[in-house]
Amino acid sequence: MSTYPRGQTGPEMQVRRLLHAAGLRYRVHYPVPGNARRKIDIAFPKNRLAVFIDGCFWHACPQHGITPKSNSDWWSWKLSGNTTRDADTNQRLTAAGWSVMRFWEHEAPWDVAAQVEDAIRGHSTPTGESKQAPGDR
Repeated sequence: MSTYPRGQTGPEMQVRRLLHAAGLRYRVHYPVPGNARRKIDIAFPKNRLAVFIDGCFWHACPQHGITPKSNSDWWSWKLSGNTTRDADTNQRLTAAGWSVMRFWEHEAPWDVAAQVEDAIRGHSTPTGESKQAPGDR
């Protein structure tokens, strides 16, 4: 897993390109306040908006996530830990006054970018998440 690429995924890059084309400027892999080891995929510090593009496998998407058959106990533990960490990250950001928007990698990039743009431009208030809360998976 140490060779598995972090960030810069195809879906994340597509959303970033669309946001940039819309004139929005953001920070990439911005540290989570209070836990610099965790990073926000796309951050708007001035607006205190954190956007995450979660991979279906690594974040246990209810629609596309799978648990490998080989070493399934370890993978269950690993994927459960990821969703627990997601919930903790959401809580930390919310406690620090940030809004959190989470999207699955299978969601259409233009839909994701439109929701983020609406939240930034004040057309809507981020409700927190586009997908199920990590604790509800």
